[in-house]
Amino acid sequence: MSMVVIGCGNLDRGDDGAGILVARRLRELGLDALENRGDLLAMLDAWEGAEQAIIVDTVVTGAPPGRISLWDARTAPLEKDQFRCSTHSFGVAEAVEMARLLDRLPARVWIYGIEGSCFEPGTGASQAVAEAVEKVAQQILCMKPR
Repeated sequence: MSMVVIGCGNLDRGDDGAGILVARRLRELGLDALENRGDLLAMLDAWEGAEQAIIVDTVVTGAPPGRISLWDARTAPLEKDQFRCSTHSFGVAEAVEMARLLDRLPARVWIYGIEGSCFEPGTGASQAVAEAVEKVAQQILCMKPR
C-alpha cells in the first residue's frame, strides 16, 4: 500500500511546528515524510495516487498541551475550529474537505493532532509537544506499509 506522510506547521511559532518536527523525526528514522508550511493545496498533489495519507498538525481543542488526537478523515468532516492555530485562513480541515468535494481523498486519511498551547513567534516547541512529537513519529512508523 502506498502511503504519504505530511507534517504541517510553522517552526517559528512554538508549538505550531509539531507537524514539521514529526516529519523530520520520521526522516531520521528512515521513513519519507513531507513538510508543509502553509501551502495546504499542495497536499492534494502530494497524496495524489497514494492509498493512505497521514497528516500531522497542531490543534487547539482545549485539551492539555501535548495531547494526541487521531481522526479518520474518511468517516466524517473535520471541524475546522480544532485547527484554528493555523496562520492561514485555509488550513488542514479546509484542504481535506475540499479534497472530499473534489473526490481527491486517498482511500485512507488519518490526521494526527498534537495539542499546542504556546505560539509565540521565535519560540520552539514546548516540552509536552516535543514528547508528543516522538510518540506520534513512533506510532506512524508502526503504520508503515510492509
